[in-house]
Amino acid sequence: MSDPRPWIYGTDHDDPDPRTRTRGHVYVELVGGPLDGQLLDVTGYTSKERADGALLMSDHGVYGPRGRSDYEPRPGDPDRWDWSGDTA
Repeated sequence: MSDPRPWIYGTDHDDPDPRTRTRGHVYVELVGGPLDGQLLDVTGYTSKERADGALLMSDHGVYGPRGRSDYEPRPGDPDRWDWSGDTA
């Protein structure tokens, strides 16, 4: 049976529990693209950084291990960030 909790973006591949949220932290859900379903910890982000979204490293994007996946806050639902494409 697989664990229903979402994976936390940025946890190490050998982390014994990459799905545990840290108490007091703020997370957004990544929707679509290669990181679909993962959570991103935005606790340290400023308001502007949260509004801008993020370019996140992803081995599974169009450009492979050196590429980035662009995620932007969903209008009207800033707790979900939508994938808008990949870049090198």
